[in-house]
Amino acid sequence: MTTKNLLVELFVEELPPKALKKLGEAFAAVLLEQLKSQGLANADSKLTSFASPRRLAAHITAVAAQGADKAVSQKLMPVAVGLDAAGNATAALLKKLQALGADAGAVAGLKRVMDGKAEALFYESTARGATLADGLQKALLEAIAKLPIPKVMSYQLESGCELPGWSSVSFVRPAHSLLALHSKDVVPVTALGLKAGNSTQGHRFEAAVSPVVIADADAYAGTLAKDGAVIASFEARKAEIAKQLAAAAAKVGGNVKPIEDDALLDEVTALVERPNVLICEFEKQFLDVPQECLILTMKANQKYFPLLDAAGKLTNKFLVVSNITPTDASAVIGGNERVVRPRLADAKFFFDQDRKKTLESRIPQLAKVVYHNKLGSQGERVERVRAIAKAIGQQLGGDLLAKQADRAAMLAKADLLTDMVGEFPELQGIMGGYYALNDNETSEVAAAVEDHYKPRFAGDTLARNPVGIVVALADKLETLAGMFGIGNLPTGDKDPFALRRHALGVARMLVEGGLNLHFYEVTRQAFAVFPAGVLQDQVKALDEFLIERLKGYLKDSSYSSAEVDAAVYAQQLGYWHTLPKRLAAVRAFAALPEAPALAAANKRVGNILKKAEGAVEAKVNPALLQVEEEKALHTAINAIAAKADKAWADGDYTANLQALAALKDPVDAFFDKVMVNAEDPALKANRLGLLATLHQAMNRVADLSKLAT
Repeated sequence: MTTKNLLVELFVEELPPKALKKLGEAFAAVLLEQLKSQGLANADSKLTSFASPRRLAAHITAVAAQGADKAVSQKLMPVAVGLDAAGNATAALLKKLQALGADAGAVAGLKRVMDGKAEALFYESTARGATLADGLQKALLEAIAKLPIPKVMSYQLESGCELPGWSSVSFVRPAHSLLALHSKDVVPVTALGLKAGNSTQGHRFEAAVSPVVIADADAYAGTLAKDGAVIASFEARKAEIAKQLAAAAAKVGGNVKPIEDDALLDEVTALVERPNVLICEFEKQFLDVPQECLILTMKANQKYFPLLDAAGKLTNKFLVVSNITPTDASAVIGGNERVVRPRLADAKFFFDQDRKKTLESRIPQLAKVVYHNKLGSQGERVERVRAIAKAIGQQLGGDLLAKQADRAAMLAKADLLTDMVGEFPELQGIMGGYYALNDNETSEVAAAVEDHYKPRFAGDTLARNPVGIVVALADKLETLAGMFGIGNLPTGDKDPFALRRHALGVARMLVEGGLNLHFYEVTRQAFAVFPAGVLQDQVKALDEFLIERLKGYLKDSSYSSAEVDAAVYAQQLGYWHTLPKRLAAVRAFAALPEAPALAAANKRVGNILKKAEGAVEAKVNPALLQVEEEKALHTAINAIAAKADKAWADGDYTANLQALAALKDPVDAFFDKVMVNAEDPALKANRLGLLATLHQAMNRVADLSKLAT
C-alpha cells in the first residue's frame, strides 16, 4: 500500500498560553489515533506536533490514501429463526439480508457457527477501506471535540467562508484557516466552517509573504520559518529561547544566569512565534526591596526572566523575550523598562509601608479574619498552633525551644495582613521573615516565621532550624486535625485543602527531621487543642491517612512495597525517625539466604497467634518443653537474645535482624515435628508462649511476614 506524509493545521487567533502545549499535543495525538483506528495510519507512522500562539498542527508519516478492505462477519439470527424446517430462508432472514444490501442469493453462503447453546447464522462480507478524505474528516472533528479547552467561546463565521447551515461555531478561539496536505495534495475536509487549503499565515509583522503557501507536507516547518518567520514547533521554540537566554546572560558578564523556571519558559514559549531575547535593566535602588518580591512581580506580571548572580542574588538586569526583531531594539527595550518600573515601585511602596507596623501589632486583627466557618478565625487558629508548638517544643528542646516556637507561631500568620502579601499571596511566610527581622526578632524566630509553610511542595526543603520545624509541624497538624474533624477529607483526586501535601510534610519532618516524637502522641495533641464539641473523633482516620502518605513517600525513595510494609508495621512503631535505619536493615535481611524461610515462618506464627483464644503472653516454662525440636528452638532464641538485645539498644537494626538468621533451622524443625495445638491445655499454652516469644524477637525491627511471597 502506497503511503505519503500528512500535514494538518488549524490557524486561529491567539491561544491561551498556559494551555497551548497540552492543546498541541492533544490535537496531534487524537488525529493519529483516529487515523490508525481507520487503517489509514499504522504502527510505524511517526507523529510530530506543532503549536504556536496562533496554530495547532500535526505531521504524520506513512498515511494511506485509502485504508485496506476489511472482512466483516456479522451475526444475523439463530438458525431456528432464520431457516424453516425445510432449510429455506424465513421472511425475517430475507428482511435482515435486504437491510444489509444482500438478497436471497446470499442465503447459501451464510455460515453456521455455535453461539452459546444454539447455532447462529453469520453473514460475511468485505467492507471497503475508508478514504483519506472521509477518515481525516472524522479524525479532525474528533480531535477538535476532544481538545482540553479551558474555556470555549462562540463566534460568528466570517462572510465568504460560511458553509451551508452554519452561522456560528464554538471553539477555544476564532479559527481563520484550515490546511490539510497529503504530500502535495489538498485533502478536501472541513472544520469550524472552514474548507481545507494549502496556505496559512506567518508572523503578524515579519512574514516575508502573506499568505504562506505550503507546497508539501514535509516542507511545513521549513517554509513557515523561511517565509512566515515562525518557529512552528513548541519544543524547538522553547530550545531557541533557552539558548538565547543563556547567551544574553553571558553578555551581561560574570556568572550571571537567568532564573530557572520551566513553567515561565513554557508560558513565554506559548506567547511568541519568533523569539528575540533582549537585555533590560531597572534602577538599583529597587534592590533594597526583598528580591522575592521583585522576582515575583517580574515573572508573574510581565513574564520577564530576572538575572541572578553566582550567589543567587538578584541583579538590576532582566531578560525580555520579544516577538519581534527590529534592527534597532532600543524602543522595545525602553518600553519594557518603562512598564516594569511602576511594578517595582509598587513593591517598594508596599515594603516601606508594611515596615511601619510590627508583626506583633497586627496580631489582634487576625481575630477578624475568617479561617473556616466551622473552625473560627485566623486568630483562634494561631492560638491552637501555638499550643501544639509549645507542647512539641517542650518535648524536643525543653523550655527554650518551647518559648521560641511559641513566639514564632504567634507571629507566623501576621504577614497575611500586610499590603505586600495582600498583593502577592505567594509571598506569605517569606515576607513574615523579613518583617520579623525588621522588628528585631531573633534570627531563629524570623527564620521559623519564613519557613513554617515548608515543605510547600514535593521535593521542597524542610525548615532550616528546630524552631521552624516545630512550628511547621504544628501548623500542618492543626490543619489536618481540624479538617478531618469537620469531615473535609480528600476524595478521589479532589483535595481542596491540600491535606495530602500537609500529610506528606508531616511524614517528611518526622522521618528526615530526626524528631524524637511518638507519632500517635502528636496526632492526639493536635486534636486536643480544639474546643470540646467542635470536632468529630477522627484521630484514627488521620493516623491511617498519615501512614498511607508515609508509605507512598518511602516507596518514592526507592524502597519496595514489601520493604516499606515490613518497616512501617513493626511492633509498636511510633518513632518515625528510626525508619531509614529500619528500612536499611530490612533490605540487608532480605538479601540473606535464610530470609524467605524466616519470613514465611513469621507469617505462619502470626496467623497461629491470631487464632489463639485470648491474649498470648510471650512467656515459656522450660519444664513443659517436651519435644527436642521445641527445646532446640527455645535454646536458639535464648542464644541470640543477648546479641539481638545489644544491637537493638545500640540502634544497630541491621545486626538485630541478621542475628535472626540462626533461627532458620530450629524454626523449620519446630514446625516439622511439633504440634502446637496439643490436647494438654498447659502444653498448648506453653508452645503458644514460645511462638509469641519468637514473634516478638522477629518483629521488633520490622514485620518480617510482609517479606513473605
